[in-house]
Amino acid sequence: MGRCKRVKELIPLVSCAFLLCWGFNDAFAAEPQMGTARVVFQTNYGDIEFGFYPSVAPKTVDHIFKLVRLGCYNTNHFFRVDKGFVAQVADVVGGRSAPLNEEQRVLAQKTIVGEFSDVKHVRGILSMGRYSDPDSAQSSFSVLLGDAPHLDGQYAIFGKLTKGDETLRKLEQLPTKKEGIFVMPTERITILSSYYYDTEMEICEQDRSLLKRRLAASAIEIERQRMKCFP
Repeated sequence: MGRCKRVKELIPLVSCAFLLCWGFNDAFAAEPQMGTARVVFQTNYGDIEFGFYPSVAPKTVDHIFKLVRLGCYNTNHFFRVDKGFVAQVADVVGGRSAPLNEEQRVLAQKTIVGEFSDVKHVRGILSMGRYSDPDSAQSSFSVLLGDAPHLDGQYAIFGKLTKGDETLRKLEQLPTKKEGIFVMPTERITILSSYYYDTEMEICEQDRSLLKRRLAASAIEIERQRMKCFP
């Protein structure tokens, strides 16, 4: 009886351990792998950097990256800042202060199929804006300023903030006004310029630079030793 009792006491512990492991695995599975590309928006309130989830929304990632490469977001702005909810970038068509060239306009007017996933809407996540049509996303997207579970599965998540949370906090402190359902800043938050880089290439460049310095130092040491031998 004593042995049976001990076994019965162990069952809840084993069950709890299994549930904890399952929960941790589920949490890790919910965080998709980020690609090596990074995009930086330089705003009049500071820089915002983000990366992409190509395995979650490949078509959306490709589209946004092409827009950045063409400079489409330059002179655009954040038309919406709802503290604790979202900071939303305006559509490129109509949102920029500079005119679009034909190549930029064609790409910016292209709609993207809704790539909905199980990734959760939490602070820092990038989520595409759209109309009622699930396949109507173009170039507007939001940076989440807080958890928004009611958006899960309804909007395409394609990336996440990697640097610039302090900039987002500055934006959240700006005065706003309400127009319909939108909470909007009373002054323009301009994306002055944008650029992109690859973290893998950056690491390679750093490694290459370090190797060059080591080789140079070795060459100097060899020459110094040689001069000692031949006064």
